[in-house]
Amino acid sequence: MFDNLLVSAAVEKAEEMSIADAGLTAVFGYAVVFIGLVILMIVLNCTGAYFKSKDAKAKAAADAEAAKKKTAAPAAVEAKPELPLAPGSAGHVKLFDVPDKEAAMIMAIVADKMQKPLNELHFISIKEVK
Repeated sequence: MFDNLLVSAAVEKAEEMSIADAGLTAVFGYAVVFIGLVILMIVLNCTGAYFKSKDAKAKAAADAEAAKKKTAAPAAVEAKPELPLAPGSAGHVKLFDVPDKEAAMIMAIVADKMQKPLNELHFISIKEVK
């Protein structure tokens, strides 16, 4: 009953509204929505700036710690660590109906396509598909 009363009051109010009042209500509604969006945008930018500064501080602290460790330790020549060779890469390949020359070509092509040195690849077997 109360809902019907509210609906009928709203309908009567809308029927009594002039075009200027309707336009003013629409403009006010749009203004409220855009102000809400601007406030949301400001909150999101502030939150993003806070987390960016937090990350920058953490990175600066990590860089300072790394620099401190580097200056504390004697300057050693940093050599590239040698990668271990793949076990069985030198001669332990089972060949099924494939001549040695073709097997070597296949291994070279695979290494080239993978852009890896041949000594880091492990070939188990090579078989001709008929």
